Amino acid sequence: MQEQNQSAAGSPQQALEQIVAAAVEPEGFVVEKAVVVGATDVPTVQVTLDRAHGVEGVDMDAVAHLSQVVSAALDDHGESVPGVGTGEYLLEVSSAGIGRPLTERRHWARNVGRLVVVSVDGAAPITARVLEVAADGVELAEHRPGAKKGMPAKTLAPVRVPFAQLGAGTVQVEWGGSQQSTGAELCE
Repeated sequence: MQEQNQSAAGSPQQALEQIVAAAVEPEGFVVEKAVVVGATDVPTVQVTLDRAHGVEGVDMDAVAHLSQVVSAALDDHGESVPGVGTGEYLLEVSSAGIGRPLTERRHWARNVGRLVVVSVDGAAPITARVLEVAADGVELAEHRPGAKKGMPAKTLAPVRVPFAQLGAGTVQVEWGGSQQSTGAELCE
């Protein structure tokens, strides 16, 4: 029966992702990644999760609870875990964190107010603040560094960019509280 489940799911990684997804979806989460890594004697099953909806992140209490949910699902699957087999393994459950590329609407929505680096229409990447996320795209205000050292950065007028024109965004860590900018200080 397990062999049928694995072949129906495709690769061992796909089978693993399906098992984890079935366990976490009722909890309101989605699987970003589920892979087996490390040594063959005691491999590690790494599971990265995100909230399916909303703009709040994944806190430590949720990770602890989801670790138990995923562990139970893998135990219930039987003696053979896809990609691991019948031996022991370590389970690591985490959120994607700030380093995850912004590729889906929910990723962008969770980062409204933050500074990102993103390519628009395949052009060179720009640094911009995410001001708003709509069903069809993102409103960005490009930030350009000062012309000379010590000169203030310039923020350009907001532009609505359809998702189809956005590359994968990368959140930039800001020190000093600038992330809560509302865009009211925009220059023309």
